Amino acid sequence: MPKRDVLVPLDIPDVRVLRTELGEKDELIIVVESTKGGVRCRKCGQWINKLHGQDEWVTIRHLPAFGRPSYLRYRPKRYQCGNCEGHPTTTEKLDWHESNSPHSFAYDEHILLQLINSTIEDVSQKESSSYDSVLGTLERRIESSVDWSQYTALEILGLDEIALKKGHRDYVTLVTVQKENGTIHILGVLPGHTKDELIDFLRGIPERLRKTVKTVCSDLWEGFIEAVRQEIPEAQVVADRFHVSRHYRDAVDDVRKAELQRLKTELPVEDYKKLKGSLWAFRKDAQDLTPEERRVLNLFFRLAPLAKKAHKLRELLTAIFEMHITKAQAQKKIRSWIKKARTSGLSCFDSFFHMLEHWWEEITNYFLLRQNSGFVEGFNNKVKVLKRRAYGLYNLKHLFQRIYLDMQGYCRFAPPAATIYG
Repeated sequence: MPKRDVLVPLDIPDVRVLRTELGEKDELIIVVESTKGGVRCRKCGQWINKLHGQDEWVTIRHLPAFGRPSYLRYRPKRYQCGNCEGHPTTTEKLDWHESNSPHSFAYDEHILLQLINSTIEDVSQKESSSYDSVLGTLERRIESSVDWSQYTALEILGLDEIALKKGHRDYVTLVTVQKENGTIHILGVLPGHTKDELIDFLRGIPERLRKTVKTVCSDLWEGFIEAVRQEIPEAQVVADRFHVSRHYRDAVDDVRKAELQRLKTELPVEDYKKLKGSLWAFRKDAQDLTPEERRVLNLFFRLAPLAKKAHKLRELLTAIFEMHITKAQAQKKIRSWIKKARTSGLSCFDSFFHMLEHWWEEITNYFLLRQNSGFVEGFNNKVKVLKRRAYGLYNLKHLFQRIYLDMQGYCRFAPPAATIYG
């Protein structure tokens, strides 16, 4: 059969293909030259087109083609200025390659797309490239701090800390923003979780954006909330409902543990075994129980009336947080719940009462717009997965870049969906 040429567009502006060849490892080498015909003088800024030689050959990695790695090879042209004293030369800068980079811009974007939800080591192996080469792409093309010019408003901020190392060591603070469409963007990774560090970050937000912050969702960390009150006093601070519920649910769980310990000493072994499975049945919401879990839970409640009482109070408080009511109505219902809990004879809620008193406004601010840090907790889980996947990320600059890439990379680097014609 006769040979047929296949034309593949390079999608690179202002170049002419001189020839193609195969390298020693069957890599595709495409030799090109620029067709721009001139540059702007590096001194006077005028357009010059007098050719004054060429630099040495440059070979850079480009997008793979037909399963082969491909490379672009070219010689940068130099042009001489006839207007400036001494007639200096200026070397042409190309729109598709940054000087001293081993990759074309297109290949850098290909690498970044591969890095989303992956690791540098994995991508380096898939691309038959070095670890440092892939890392270099990340450092060249992804900013290590937020670009405030990309934002017109910051209505809902999220604050939470995360441990970089196992065992809750080396805490860092993650500052996020929830956009109107529900997407989460990383704004900052702060080295620690102190009030002063957060104040420094908040002061670094441009004034035009700081004025747009309406809500700050935070856990119950005194330093965070004091920093927000000081720097963005007009913003509503909303205590994270997840942390609030964890406090009262943990208090109720302590009653369950104590009652089970008592029953273990009082019941015959065979009777105690019938309570197997009561742990998860106790922790589940009532509407999520299976028939078997409901049976075990009812048995446990007959034997442990204190646990039943604590469980009922837990469910009553959760039901209040599920209601679509005003802040004033919620405060009234929660005060009524506190009265019931105080007269129940249970002491497990004592520390929770103190927390409610201390953070009363922040906790009940949840009912203003029913906003909470659920988006922050979901975001933090993704960061934890990223840390495990990368076997730890202790460089804060790289951590910011990787979070940005995982959260926003598809929007920035994925090609637009192809149109399918019927």
